[in-house]
Amino acid sequence: MQYRELGDSGVEVSEIGFGAWVVGTDWWGDRTEEQAVEMLQYAHDQGITYFDTGDVYGHGRSEELVGEALGDRRDEVTVATKVGYDFYNNPQAGHGELPKEITPEWIRTATERSLDRLGFDHVDVLQLHNANVDEVDADVLEVLDELREEGLVDAIGWALGPSIGWLAEGDMAIEQEFDSLQLVWNVLEQEVGGHFLDTIERTGSSTSLIPRVPHSSGLLNEQVTPDTELEEGDHRSYRPDEWYETGWEKVEALRFLERDGERTMSQASIQWLLSHSEVATVTPTFRTKADIDEWAAASEVPSLGDEEVARVAELYADGFGIDRDDGMDVLRSSVGGEDIDAANIDKQAT
Repeated sequence: MQYRELGDSGVEVSEIGFGAWVVGTDWWGDRTEEQAVEMLQYAHDQGITYFDTGDVYGHGRSEELVGEALGDRRDEVTVATKVGYDFYNNPQAGHGELPKEITPEWIRTATERSLDRLGFDHVDVLQLHNANVDEVDADVLEVLDELREEGLVDAIGWALGPSIGWLAEGDMAIEQEFDSLQLVWNVLEQEVGGHFLDTIERTGSSTSLIPRVPHSSGLLNEQVTPDTELEEGDHRSYRPDEWYETGWEKVEALRFLERDGERTMSQASIQWLLSHSEVATVTPTFRTKADIDEWAAASEVPSLGDEEVARVAELYADGFGIDRDDGMDVLRSSVGGEDIDAANIDKQAT
């Protein structure tokens, strides 16, 4: 496992991180809490030191499990959590989005409650969870600084979502030099990541990028094939059939990234993200120990060469040679689409 720094924070993260949204909920497969704890500890045994959770995952249960699994390894791990949703006073309705609370008072209270559930005296990375750009005012920025000065937080981040996009929010995080910016980004879905690379270059910001969904909802790790039937409640089932059908053709065009016995397609997709120096860590969605074995090893497989990176860029610019609507020509926007228009991205705001 290789390690990188998160922004200029001094916080070290493993190149492969564990997205702990898979524990505490059944959205990414059903497992017992004992199995969840075992997976977290097994990931650490494979060199993973960055664990990314959030207070809303399982309404606090994910944080409790992370604390239980890693409490006696606290000095060896970097733990991030997220705040910004009021799940205390609102029931979860399927996969729907809960009411948000992005105020100084809420951020402080939610952070303290997260620390209680984790059983920690501080959290390494505190992230605003899906905050809208107009919610993060001077008072919010001030309380984040205060939490860091008080030693409750080591680094500050902003997690974007739940859909791909929210460009104005990411730009603000970079311009304000948040230590990290989490986003959906992979070799098949490059618009948003590419835009933020440009923003970092333009501003000279030290913000690190944290891509999630590196395997594009199961395409690049080939866990979703033409023969796959997604179970009811599977988080990936919101993608339209056209998107998967187009995606399988794109994967075939990327076969050149595989190296027999040295680098799988799944590992190559992670290495493509790590080829960008702005990326600090990549957080796949681990479902099994076999996933952990393969994807943790992605940190040490052969890096992509310049010619391979250039070929990927050419394929993407050409739409992989596929002239067909994949049903995903929308990016979520919290500012009515003005951010997407300003970025000259050829997508529509939902």
